[in-house]
This record gives sequence, C-alpha cells and structure tokens, in this order.
Amino acid sequence: MKIRSPKSDDFPAWLSLWDANNLGHKNEAVTTSTWMRILDGDSDVNALLVEDKGTLIGLLHYILHPVTGSLQPACYMQDVFVLPECRQKGIARRMIMDLERIGKKEKWARIYWLADKDNEAAQALYKSLGHTMNFSLHILPTES
Repeated sequence: MKIRSPKSDDFPAWLSLWDANNLGHKNEAVTTSTWMRILDGDSDVNALLVEDKGTLIGLLHYILHPVTGSLQPACYMQDVFVLPECRQKGIARRMIMDLERIGKKEKWARIYWLADKDNEAAQALYKSLGHTMNFSLHILPTES
C-alpha cells in the first residue's frame, strides 16, 4: 500500500472515488475544476491518493490558505474517503498521518477539518487524532 500524490492518468480511478465520496451528487464543472486544481502545482488545492496493488482505494483532499495569527498557511482537510470494502484497516489514519508529516515538514500553522456529528466512524478516528473545539459552524450561502 502506497500513499502518493496524484498523476494526470489517475483521473478515471480518482473520479470513481470522487463520485462515491460525493454520494451521487454530480456536477461536471466542479469535478473538472477540482481535478485541474489538484494537478496544478500553483494551486492551493491538493490531494493524496492511496494505491494498493495498482488500484486506487482512497483519497484525501486538502486546501492550504493564509490565516491571521501566523505567517504560515493553515491546511483545511476537506475530503477523506476510503472504499467501503477497504475500511477498518487504518487507511484513513495513515493518509491523515502522512498529511501531518507534510504539514510539519512545511511548517503549516495547523491542520483542521469538519466532520458530520452522526458519522460515528469518522468521529472516533478524528477524536483519536486531534482535539475537538467547541465552536459551531454557520454558513451564509453566496451562490445558488
């Protein structure tokens, strides 16, 4: 099993993972833009992929951005997805630990993420890795 950066020819396999992660919600323009940003070395949108025996089985998307209070960027871990048949093997944990290794090397201010309160598996994993902050999330949509 290998965690690595994406390559341009990974698109079909990444797309399968992306579609599964999005639970059937498809927007071709968003998908195309996301993949192009992931491959663009100047973009702040990045990815890690997990490959096992030549097959992609997991993805992690993250976004680097400036923050007040630090000269270093923060990392928002946006998507973590592992194929259902490959779960409960520590793959998501390994991806996050690899992201942490990159963050320490690059001296990011922090890595943070959101998780659905009802996703018990994700909550258990995330609580074992980081600490929960007592904030509520508020969203003001600006697009229709």
